[in-house]
Amino acid sequence: MKNVISIVIVDDEALILSLLNDFLEAEADFDVLQTFRSGEAFLDYMEGGGDKPDIVIMDLRMKGLDGVDTTLRLKDKWPDVKVISISSYYKKSFMGYMMRTGVSAFLPKELSPVKLVSVIHEVQNRGYYFLPDQIDIMREQFSNTIPRPEFNKANSILSDREEEVLRLICKQLTAQEIADKLSVSKRTVDGHRNNIFIKTGVKNLAGLVLYAVKNGIIRLDKDDMFSL
Repeated sequence: MKNVISIVIVDDEALILSLLNDFLEAEADFDVLQTFRSGEAFLDYMEGGGDKPDIVIMDLRMKGLDGVDTTLRLKDKWPDVKVISISSYYKKSFMGYMMRTGVSAFLPKELSPVKLVSVIHEVQNRGYYFLPDQIDIMREQFSNTIPRPEFNKANSILSDREEEVLRLICKQLTAQEIADKLSVSKRTVDGHRNNIFIKTGVKNLAGLVLYAVKNGIIRLDKDDMFSL
């Protein structure tokens, strides 16, 4: 039996909101808890004790509180809620900033509904999703600027095991898959992952990937999404 993924949709375009709600509600393993036409209304719902969703699908450009500020306020109080940001004003150059706000995926609105379903599952299971062209941008930005790794442990804020866990996270393994690979408990992996979050100061798994790339823990390879 599949676990049902609870979803909230935030978009100030009534037609998009209605179409997206109807489409996702038709999926057996999705449960759309609420829809909102503003970031303010959504945050009022959360502050008022509304059911916490697994995933929020949020428009980037909205009247009043936009998707960036809404995400920042959400992640400040509910950091475990995953956010998929979508926008008709999508630009690849926005990706780095959007990831730093704490979103788990940043998508153009013209993405097909079928692909959106796949992304929702990927974000729920893995914690993040990058489009292929976003990976290309990351290659361009980082491939020629990553410094040679230094092996003096005094210069590293992560332990050997934490770096190993981080590499496996970047390979898109789940906590249970990492536990099985390292022959430890899932609880131990969760502990290492929490320590990595604390030490690096990033907000989500997508941020961990960016951290690992920037610090030479992984490299972006031509033929593989992430190369250890």
